Amino acid sequence: MNDPEAPPSVEVSPFHADGLLSGFLVSGRWPASTIEWARFLLLAVRVASVPGMLHTSTVFRVREELPDEPAPGTVGLVIAEGTIVGENAVSPGQFAAHQPPGLIVLHPPTEIRPSLPEYDEVASGCVLLPGLPHLGLDHRAAWVEADHRGNVTSMISRAGINVNDDADTAVLALFLAA
Repeated sequence: MNDPEAPPSVEVSPFHADGLLSGFLVSGRWPASTIEWARFLLLAVRVASVPGMLHTSTVFRVREELPDEPAPGTVGLVIAEGTIVGENAVSPGQFAAHQPPGLIVLHPPTEIRPSLPEYDEVASGCVLLPGLPHLGLDHRAAWVEADHRGNVTSMISRAGINVNDDADTAVLALFLAA
């Protein structure tokens, strides 16, 4: 039975263009905690683990703007902004003028070495939720490694992180810096 006092659930729908993952439509409400962002990331990593869905490590921006003609309940998008390296790479400081509430990097199975030797086709990802440490608002992050069958090999979420302690958070922080 639905609790009328309960907040709406977070609903996520991946979308693609030309067969490649282009982003996610978020409906209901935005994730409200680091744990909920870790759950969002788990879904995103599972999608990225599907063979051919993502060719290389890609950065996604959380956008609170609504798409044109949004479906009822839509709250925003998580959009692919570019790759980590190469011709379509995101530039350092690209998001400095309008800092997004979060950045995500997804790595397809071809780009990572699984943390467990019995798995050979896993994808991974990291979500960085930037804070304002000088105001007492810590950076938060989550990391997930999973396969397209739903097997989770690693899932971690933390608050109060030093962005330089992990390669993914360091790269995402670099993209945010001016």
